[in-house]
Amino acid sequence: MDCCRTMRQSWIFPTTILCIYGFFSMMRPSEPFLAPYLTGPDKNLTLSEVSNHMFPVWTYSYLVLLFPVFVLTDYLRYKPIIILQGISFLITWLLLLFAQGLLAMQIVEFFYGLVTATEVAYYSYIYSVVSVEHYQKVTSYCRSITLVAYTTASVLGQLLVSLAHVSYFYLNVITMASLSLAFVFTLFLPMPQKSMFFHKKLEGGSRQGSLDKDVAELEMPDNGNRSFSQENSITSESLAKSERQQQSQSTDHQQRNLVLRVFLQCCQDLKECYLTKHLLFWSIWWASSTAGYNQVLNYVQLLWDYKAPSQTSGVYNGAVEAISAFGGAVAAFGVGYVKINWDLLGELALGIFSAINAGSLFLMHFTTNIWVCYAGFLIFKSSYMLLITIAVFQIAMNLNMERYALVFGVNTFLSLVIQTIMTLIVVDSKGLNLPISIQFLIYGSYFLVIAGIFIVRSIYIIYFAKCKKREMDIMANPNSNEATPEERTESTQF
Repeated sequence: MDCCRTMRQSWIFPTTILCIYGFFSMMRPSEPFLAPYLTGPDKNLTLSEVSNHMFPVWTYSYLVLLFPVFVLTDYLRYKPIIILQGISFLITWLLLLFAQGLLAMQIVEFFYGLVTATEVAYYSYIYSVVSVEHYQKVTSYCRSITLVAYTTASVLGQLLVSLAHVSYFYLNVITMASLSLAFVFTLFLPMPQKSMFFHKKLEGGSRQGSLDKDVAELEMPDNGNRSFSQENSITSESLAKSERQQQSQSTDHQQRNLVLRVFLQCCQDLKECYLTKHLLFWSIWWASSTAGYNQVLNYVQLLWDYKAPSQTSGVYNGAVEAISAFGGAVAAFGVGYVKINWDLLGELALGIFSAINAGSLFLMHFTTNIWVCYAGFLIFKSSYMLLITIAVFQIAMNLNMERYALVFGVNTFLSLVIQTIMTLIVVDSKGLNLPISIQFLIYGSYFLVIAGIFIVRSIYIIYFAKCKKREMDIMANPNSNEATPEERTESTQF
């Protein structure tokens, strides 16, 4: 019994349970085939309905839900939000399996927006139940397991479709079974006793309250006089009642003050973080590029279905998703072995690879060959995963965990705002309502603008660094530019 309790209190048990949940929640073999499923005989929607009426609901609901979920995640201490994510997964796939019509599919997108908004709980829960020395290890475990699960699911889905000729409906049944298993494991997660912002001193406060109670009991007079004891008891009850009322009022007041203090402290931390130009521009790239990346990821299956209709062509979405996930992992892993001056050349790398992203999207737009279109997506995803890994490292390098969580949350929110604006203008039926083929021309142009901004800024940084180095060399050796007497004599004789 003691051994079981010790295991639960260690970092191994919560990490294992969270990784199991992460694996089964990402084990969704139907996801690479969502567009063929929606436009096929199961749901019988058109490409225009899916692109311009259904998918935008996910973006809007994600934006609306992200901030309140972010606050509630910390306040409720993560586990309830992870359970909420598990329930949202189940509702999403139940509707996807059995509901019909465009309105029902829009409701699906709303609940999937709730799923993605609650991802913050999965990635931050572990930091509240393990000590600092295990952060790097558990982070790698939790992130790696989701990548393994996504790759496995994509390969499994492709094999079932290509070799066993399993219908897309039964792929969703398999996904539903996996998500049900994932939900069961959320119930075994230990409840954290602290969080990053609201519950930092929860344990200390409890100890102090217990200490005050012990002191009060020690100070209670106790002698053999019955009447004095009764009188003292009545007085004590009155005092205790009054004290409870005061404590209740004080607790409400402290909670209001706590929320205000946390909000003001977060604002101050964000101000200090974004005043650093290096961090500011990396964050700008993160927010803007992630918005474009999510937009491409959200609509690329529709482009593939447009280039090679799933009703008349072979579908290899699962294989492409698996290869792209693996390529992204290799690119991200390779960053750890690249030794360059990121302060000097980092923004040049952002500009160059953003230009590569733009080129791959233009290639996907102009080609009529589905295999070339697949190749363009592989290049796009790999280069983005390479850069986002560098950006996360550069931002997190000089920040503590609380500030990193804030910057991560704000950058994610800003990227979602940009993506929402893009969706509203480019995709939504109330905006330009552009067809899927033209959308990728817009996305390529968007990344080209990002590339131009960072290439120009990197040229300025490199030029400024060279000028500063020249000035420092002159200050270190002020006579270096003057000719020596011997040189002047030789020059005169010549």
